[in-house]
Amino acid sequence: MPPSLISALPGFDEPIEMLRACHDRIERQCETLERLVPHLRTQGCDEAARGAAAAVLRYFTLAGPNHHADEESDLFPRLLAAATGEDAQRAAHVVASMIADHREMERLWAEIEPALATVARGAIDRLDAVLVGAFCTIYRNHIAIEETDVLALAEHVLPAAVLAEVGLAMSIRRGVEPLDDARSEGGNVP
Repeated sequence: MPPSLISALPGFDEPIEMLRACHDRIERQCETLERLVPHLRTQGCDEAARGAAAAVLRYFTLAGPNHHADEESDLFPRLLAAATGEDAQRAAHVVASMIADHREMERLWAEIEPALATVARGAIDRLDAVLVGAFCTIYRNHIAIEETDVLALAEHVLPAAVLAEVGLAMSIRRGVEPLDDARSEGGNVP
């Protein structure tokens, strides 16, 4: 049988890899949001703009909060509990920074969301480029630190059983049975 053309996505049994995959999707949504700003100026609020706005809106309204909850409710507390010595100090510092970033992302999103929803409806043809830039920049910086510090540390200090708990909590948050994970959903689980 020939290899699948669809790359396998991590499932809830691989919560760290699933979080990394979410980061890839966040990056793509940020790229779309950034491209939308000049598109609106040059093309107006055409069908492509409305569709892009709706997709970004849907992603950051549904998947963004789930991703933050995965970290704040499940990963971060377990990481803080498991880390010892220098790892504990490092974990405490980086987790506090990540949570502060989440609040700033939520604040920025609350400013972007109404205009983006209006673009999705076709009622306006502009977005605040500075606000969009700030939102995407904080997400990119956050992802870089999370990938190099938080997720690497979690892989180092969290045993498989604890990672399984994190994965289970992630699946429950999304209303997905643990064995009916992202791979069987075609990767559409945020």
